[in-house]
Amino acid sequence: MLVAGFPADAFGTNCYVVATGPGEQCVVVDPGIGVLDRLDDLLAEHRLHPAAVLLTHGHLDHTFSVAPVCGARGITAYVHPGDREMLADPTKALSSDLTQLFGGRLRYTAPDDVAELTDGATLSLAGLEISVDHAPGHTGGSVLFRLPGAGSPWEADQVCLSGDVLFAGSIGRTDLPGGSMPAMWTSLREKILPLADDTVVLPGHGPLTTIGRERTRNPYLIEAAGTGGARPAVPHRGW
Repeated sequence: MLVAGFPADAFGTNCYVVATGPGEQCVVVDPGIGVLDRLDDLLAEHRLHPAAVLLTHGHLDHTFSVAPVCGARGITAYVHPGDREMLADPTKALSSDLTQLFGGRLRYTAPDDVAELTDGATLSLAGLEISVDHAPGHTGGSVLFRLPGAGSPWEADQVCLSGDVLFAGSIGRTDLPGGSMPAMWTSLREKILPLADDTVVLPGHGPLTTIGRERTRNPYLIEAAGTGGARPAVPHRGW
């Protein structure tokens, strides 16, 4: 399995491509702001052909380039229905300061072809079997994408693209429209903690990590598991 990615210039949002190998079809995950040229270079480097775009959630820093990526290739964008309205109107999930920051300067269009994700579904795309876990908290429609890790660069039990649910050492903020800290605690307990320790986590921002590492070092997972430690501060990463 081929997994490659890079951080967008804006907000460091990680954009990933996943394929069974070079020269094959692939899925693109979370094409954010200003990623088109680097994404094209990455696809050309590995001779990959996008079959779909997967969105971990609807925030603009993860979805901004979805329309041009899909439109240029006639492919489908997948998003959970809880966040679908953000594809048409990204301001629904922005704080007032972010709305003022952008001030209409970013021209955004929604993709033509959108399919909705459901909790527990398995997507068969580009020769990959991708499990979908609805994990609200950062947004109402946040999801995890999980794939078998055999053949990956890490030879792990599985690989999890966690979006802004889980980061190395932290979790996504829950104070934006659609966010919920109680929902996030439930997602951490029911969707993150049951994963195997050697699961490789590819987050929406920052470096990769593993579930085992986060289980012992991430204050939010420690709190969710009820294994002691100081109560963590309010999360502030991601938007």
